Amino acid sequence: MGNRTSPWDVVAAAVTGRTSWAILITLLVLTGALIGGIGANDSAGQSPTSLPTSADSAFVDDALEQFPNSAVAPVVLVVSRTDGGELTDPDLASAAAARDRMRAVDRSVAPALDAAAVPLESAPDKRAAITPVLIDAELSGFDLSDLVTELRSAATENQPPDLIMQVTGGPAFGADIANSFAGANVTLLGVTALVVAALLIVTYRSPILWLVPLIVVGVADRLASSIGTGLAQLTGLSFDGSTSGITSVLVFGAGTNYALLLVSRYREELRHEADHRIALRHAVRRAGPAIVASNATVVLALLILLLASVPSTRSLGACAAAGLIVAAVFVLFALPPALALCGKKLFWPYVPRIGDRDTTTDGVWFRVATGVARRPATVAVASIGALAVCAVALLGTQIGLSQSDQFRVTAESVDGLDTLAAHFPAGRSDPAVVVARTSAAADVQRALDSTAGVVSATEVGRSDTGLTRWSVVTTAPPASESAFDVVTAMRSELANIPDADALVGGSDAKALDTRDAASRDRSVVIPLILLEVLAVLVLLLRALAAPLVLVGTTVLSALAALGIGSWVSANVFGFPALDTNVPLFAFLFLVALGVDYTIFLVTRAREETPPHGTRTGIVRAVASTGAVITSAGIVLAAVFCVLGVLPLITLTQLGIVVGLGILLDTFVVRTVVVPALFTLIGPRIWWPNSIDPVPTQREGVRAT
Repeated sequence: MGNRTSPWDVVAAAVTGRTSWAILITLLVLTGALIGGIGANDSAGQSPTSLPTSADSAFVDDALEQFPNSAVAPVVLVVSRTDGGELTDPDLASAAAARDRMRAVDRSVAPALDAAAVPLESAPDKRAAITPVLIDAELSGFDLSDLVTELRSAATENQPPDLIMQVTGGPAFGADIANSFAGANVTLLGVTALVVAALLIVTYRSPILWLVPLIVVGVADRLASSIGTGLAQLTGLSFDGSTSGITSVLVFGAGTNYALLLVSRYREELRHEADHRIALRHAVRRAGPAIVASNATVVLALLILLLASVPSTRSLGACAAAGLIVAAVFVLFALPPALALCGKKLFWPYVPRIGDRDTTTDGVWFRVATGVARRPATVAVASIGALAVCAVALLGTQIGLSQSDQFRVTAESVDGLDTLAAHFPAGRSDPAVVVARTSAAADVQRALDSTAGVVSATEVGRSDTGLTRWSVVTTAPPASESAFDVVTAMRSELANIPDADALVGGSDAKALDTRDAASRDRSVVIPLILLEVLAVLVLLLRALAAPLVLVGTTVLSALAALGIGSWVSANVFGFPALDTNVPLFAFLFLVALGVDYTIFLVTRAREETPPHGTRTGIVRAVASTGAVITSAGIVLAAVFCVLGVLPLITLTQLGIVVGLGILLDTFVVRTVVVPALFTLIGPRIWWPNSIDPVPTQREGVRAT
């Protein structure tokens, strides 16, 4: 039995042997070929697709294709004075000239659809005027952004100094969102690499060692980016700029964590083995299963997102899962050959030597673990109570940002909407769309006119297929809670009209349908993720009690992070609510990535338990993994905080919640809560197995 060779023995020998350089070269050649063959990732130029195809507003979009003007969408020119006064006749003439210059921009719109300019509409208080300009409705991403930029330049050309001209409306918002990702990939990658490099230098205390894992993970990120493009081509999923950004953060964060675990075990083995290749082989053999288990846990959790109804959520699941697989492959098959080629000199000036201090029985983390083991009940009650208090802050948190609350920075579409809302009905910039059967048109008109919150409902066209279309202006700001109430009220009124088949669409309806779909996804996806994590831990630990305890503490940690993160978002940064996608994504990342540290810690505890007992085993596990888990947690939290460099509140909030959650998980859950619970429960934590040789009553920290 002692001569039996496991698959991990074979892998470890292959990636650390004298010919391991061939594996490294082969992997790099394949990477270059794939990147060259697939091409660069251009997802930053794509607009996010969050509307489920089964939503009423999606059916409205399909129905609009039957109308003559379905290929166009309006942007709105808003004109006002710098002094807030009434517009004069020369002001209105300047506004009309600006409108005509905008209409002269090449918008790929057939002249027949925009043959005449729409007259300026003055506000009741005469302090503002608006006019729509039609553009190609099919444009999106950077194409739309470029067009809106041209339209804004045309509007402000020869602009009188006492006038303000702003371009807003649905397409302008889409353009500003796309523009927020201009150069985002380069910025995000650069800042992420700098943060990771700085933290690796501090962690390794070496001027050269940090370069190897950073280069390996950086190449993995570039390959993952190209594979995302390939997946988009194969599956038809739409990967937008936020998907690409989050995936890059995950690849850098998780890849660096895997590298830290491997290098930490390598350093530890060098204290017992003079030959660096043999030490590295032992490190790969012992750290590899934990890396694969953690990676599989996160990848499976991400793949569960494919069951979501929101398209952008499904896209993130596919792209991020592929990226993390690439990260694990590079850490296991590219990093060991690179370390083997460089030898122990990489650790200079702190090169490990045989006989160096054993961190499992000495050092700060050993003292922390020993202190926890002495008073496990007190520590467990206090720390769990603190997490529960943080989780309570989640109660009453508002979920869902209005359209004007999407940006952290100034956006002309938001400013123009504010100007418009100050002088016109707030919904005037982006009317709702109603489509119904022409045979019921009169009843539909009466129902719309009687709906609370509707300012006007104007019939704007009939199709040859027996459908009629209305443009409905409401009193509510776009994508606000009051706008959702008006949409719900219209749908309720129209549902009572027999044989009308009336549907409500437009931007507000789409935002409402997206919010409802995200709520449904949370109720379906989150329980499945928890079941998946529990199943992986049961298989990995071959126990039932420990996985239940670990999943419970992970859920409490995630809820605490959402609570304190939402409080910080509202009270420190002043954001009015959490975005719709933040709770699901944050919970996913906190649970799945938190399990990384659980696996790092508990697999080491299971390794230490047979010779030392459960209590001593968990102390030795915390002592030996404390440094690497802390380093990995700080790196991952910092990398997620890098999302804040992008101007969208959604990504900033995700960075806040996940960053705080990872720090809680690192410094409280893995360092304090889990060791305290393992000490309290004792050998029964491994139930139904019995791997503890020391009776609970005689077991103590001094056994180390």
